[in-house]
Amino acid sequence: MIKILIPIIFLSVSLTTVYAQYSTLNAHSHNDYENNPPFMLAYNNHFGSIEADIWAVNGELFVAHYEKEILPGRTLDSLYIKPAVRLFRQNGGKAWSDNSGAFQLLIDIKTPFEPALSLLVKKLENYPDVFNPRKNKGAIRIVISGNRPEPSVFRSYPDFIFFDGLLTRKYKRKELKRIPLYSENFRIHSSWNGTGEIIDSEKVRIQNLVDSVHSIKRKIRFWNAPDNSDAWDVFIEMGIDYINTDHIVRLAEFFDNHSPIY
Repeated sequence: MIKILIPIIFLSVSLTTVYAQYSTLNAHSHNDYENNPPFMLAYNNHFGSIEADIWAVNGELFVAHYEKEILPGRTLDSLYIKPAVRLFRQNGGKAWSDNSGAFQLLIDIKTPFEPALSLLVKKLENYPDVFNPRKNKGAIRIVISGNRPEPSVFRSYPDFIFFDGLLTRKYKRKELKRIPLYSENFRIHSSWNGTGEIIDSEKVRIQNLVDSVHSIKRKIRFWNAPDNSDAWDVFIEMGIDYINTDHIVRLAEFFDNHSPIY
């Protein structure tokens, strides 16, 4: 009887410890602009990562998944930059008045990276107190995904611009300094849909990827991944840094039910 009880008690303590280290700061709002409202729903739930796809059209940056969905009023300025600036300044240079955490804005460039990236830099340079970590340690971290420059060109952009890493690429030490995050397509490594048990060999493969990224002190996110509570449990157990979701409220409630700490 003792031999059975000890492992059960240990497992309970381990899960509690794991969940205590996770909160909505470990949540990534995938295609956030499809939410109502964009940005504010994820922001109000203290998400640590928010994603916006952008298109450079006639000197402006529009937010949309597909080019045919571009609408005149849905710009990066109106949906993300200006609300973020207003809230940061309202909170005295912090993301939230009731939370010491910060968040990243993952910007997925759908058009060629130029002129999109230069247009973005020009906009962000107007608000160094909000987007430049040299000016404010709690600043929003800008991470560029999608169409991005070659690593050798990273240095051509201000150092408050970071880049989403690719697991298939090797980066030089200076290039790696600009990469805080790696994003990977889950379906390349597993067919698991979030129900039942994940195949052991697939779990090992994904765990090895997570561990390899952590070994160089970077974070990892999987997109195109199962998006339900069973999957979230597994991903937290594996130490995946950002839980990718299209269900902001549901994931926030999931963390609340596990008593996360901020």
